[in-house]
Amino acid sequence: MKLQGRSVLASGLAGMKQNALPGLALWILALLLVLADSILPAAHGVFQSIGMWKSRYGLAFSATTTAFFGGAVPFLFLLVSGRIRRNRLVPELAFYLLFWAYKGIEVDLFYRLQSHWFGNHADLGTIARKVLLDQFVYNTIWAAPTSALAFLWKESAFSWRAMRSKLGFDFITFSVPVTLMSTWAVWIPAVAIIYCLPPPLQIPLFNLVLCFWVLVLSFISRRPADESMSS
Repeated sequence: MKLQGRSVLASGLAGMKQNALPGLALWILALLLVLADSILPAAHGVFQSIGMWKSRYGLAFSATTTAFFGGAVPFLFLLVSGRIRRNRLVPELAFYLLFWAYKGIEVDLFYRLQSHWFGNHADLGTIARKVLLDQFVYNTIWAAPTSALAFLWKESAFSWRAMRSKLGFDFITFSVPVTLMSTWAVWIPAVAIIYCLPPPLQIPLFNLVLCFWVLVLSFISRRPADESMSS
């Protein structure tokens, strides 16, 4: 057990180190957008328009935009870079769009719940409570494990039998904890910045960070389809 614990810690720290530079770029991007909303009148007008669309269309807006930024854009990147096998174009596209559309609704409802519980003030205490609940409760107990299962199913060629053969003690005690540690390094600062914005703008900023994050992960972790049978 001690060796397993050291292995998880070492792999998690390696993932955090690997994600440090992309994470820094994402934080800078998010901060620049928040500052632009506060400083630049033109940018503020654009953000107000986006916020109005979010307020008007609600969950439909969240599902559609998250499916686009988290699913369609990364899928196109994987496609043009030769990282998706031709015989899996339709199922992979459907997976990316449907999975991230669902996630957009889920995250939107979670953000609304946090607003109901903690309010919408951008003070340190409110942001800290939201970040702690987001990353160490919601993400740890639900978001990370279910996302890992969904992508394991995709990487198993959408075969439940093949996916079940890969599930085991190591998946729970190694794969999920390592994934959590790697994402915490990027998303703890990212969601702290997201929660600084008014509620109608939180999902749009989440989507922009998500888009670049998925692209980074795709670039780091995926090989061309002709080099990997798992693509």
